[in-house]
Amino acid sequence: MTVSESDDEGSSRRRGRRRAKQKQRPFWQELPVLIVIAAVIAALTVSFIGRPYVIPSESMEPTLHGCSGCTGDRIYVQKLSYYWGDPKPGDVVVFVGPPSWNTRYQSIRSSNTAVRGVQNFFSFFGLVPPDENDLVKRVIAVGGQTVQCCDDQGRILVDGKPLDEPYVKSDFAWNPGKQNATYPAGRVFGPVQVPEGNLWVMGDNRNHSADSRAHVADDLQGTVPVDNVRGKAVFKIWPPGRIGPVGAQDPQTN
Repeated sequence: MTVSESDDEGSSRRRGRRRAKQKQRPFWQELPVLIVIAAVIAALTVSFIGRPYVIPSESMEPTLHGCSGCTGDRIYVQKLSYYWGDPKPGDVVVFVGPPSWNTRYQSIRSSNTAVRGVQNFFSFFGLVPPDENDLVKRVIAVGGQTVQCCDDQGRILVDGKPLDEPYVKSDFAWNPGKQNATYPAGRVFGPVQVPEGNLWVMGDNRNHSADSRAHVADDLQGTVPVDNVRGKAVFKIWPPGRIGPVGAQDPQTN
């Protein structure tokens, strides 16, 4: 190797090292790009795959905690299941309440613009409740089925067959052989034929749930369009002591 060739090789290596140094930006310069990428990935995940929700009420006790004084459960609600099929009996679903369900709903956002912006940001990631009438209930009957209560044991009937509902721990009293009150004072409702493309939904905490029974006088007879469903609750992600799956037991199978 000649001196000239050696000098050229050394010069080439030095230029390569300088280019490498020029390409290595400080971390603080790369951080905004990383944040934007992470935000885009999070937004796509929330929009198309699933997102966390906060349980704000006691209507699904004891399956989901959310009552006053309780630690509100955070649940993960996935959307993938319903891209290829409709909700099934026993599924715990999050849905947007039809217009007639929104009559008493009031915004939970601050009147302060800055605070409201922060609330909306954290709501997007499920850290605070969304500012809309998003509800969580269990599917009891689907389109084409007839639902009512009760048989002589106080059980709900779907197409004349009693349901097996071990997830219900709190309900109105049932007096066999006597006149029982209609909802909202008691168990009795229906019969209601669920329109095709709709669902009949109820809370597991039956005597503290304003569900389909509370809206039988509206245009949809208390049912919820499948198109209103946000997704299926599959997992409790907070608090740590309650982490675990959300059961989707079909009450029509017994």
